Formats: sequence, C-alpha cells, structure tokens
Amino acid sequence: MNIRQVKDDDIERIAEIYNWYILNTTITFETEAISPLEAKKRIQDKVENHDWLVGESNQEIIGYAYYGSFRSRSAYNHTVESTIYLAQESIGKGFGKSLYGELIKSAKEHGFRELIGVIALPNQGSIALHQKLGFEEIGVLKNVGHKFERYINVGIWQKSIP
Repeated sequence: MNIRQVKDDDIERIAEIYNWYILNTTITFETEAISPLEAKKRIQDKVENHDWLVGESNQEIIGYAYYGSFRSRSAYNHTVESTIYLAQESIGKGFGKSLYGELIKSAKEHGFRELIGVIALPNQGSIALHQKLGFEEIGVLKNVGHKFERYINVGIWQKSIP
C-alpha cells in the first residue's frame, strides 16, 4: 500500500467510501450521504492545520485517515481526534494498521501529543485496531447516538504520543 497526502483527484472516491458507512452502518452518526463538494470542503478544513492521508493499492484509494481538532478551546490545542475509514474490500488485510500508523507519525511530527478515537459500539474491528496501535479505552458514553431506530453507545479511546 502506498500512503500519501490527499489530493483533489481523491475526493470522489473518499465520498464513495464514506457514504457506504453512512448508509449502511452506525459507525458514523451521519444519516445522509454527502456530495463530493461537501467532502472537498471537509478535507480543506482539516488540511489547513492538521492532516489527511489516503492509502492506495494498485492506484486505487482503499482508505483514508485524518485528524482534526478535538475541541475548539485553546487548552485542547495539543489534542486531536483521529478517524479512519477503509473500503469494504480492504478490511482485514493490514491496511488500517499501516495507514493509521502513518497518521500517528504525522500527528507527532506536527507537535500533537494526545490522540482521541471515538468508536460507535459495537465495533470489534475498530477496537482491535486501536488496541494494536496502543490506544487505551478511557470510557463509554451510553446511548448518545441514535440511528436506524436504536440508541448507540460510544467508546472513547486515547493514545499519548511520547
């Protein structure tokens, strides 16, 4: 897998990957598909002060990962929230660990010291990935999400970057 910075040419594929999760899972709490234009706006917002990486295999985007502000107040400036999404056919092949690992390196290089992962539950794959990368479960927010006619718990995971 090749890991690189996001480019404008990636936007449609990123929206396609994300929209599958929106429409078919509780992994994201969004309920309506986003347009490539909305995806572009979100990417631009992140890359101004943070990072957005894509993973490619055979010149096709198979996943992406990014981090951004955890909270807006200045006391949180050294903490970021991280996110990763893989195309369905790419799950379970080690791509997530490689892509997220590069994202963690980027956060460290940019001077961030705490990463927060927010996981809609249940999600054993995401939990396993966060554990492999050294995140620790900090707590669970109960019934804070509502999608597909059910309430959803959210796990909060944290990794300190030495």
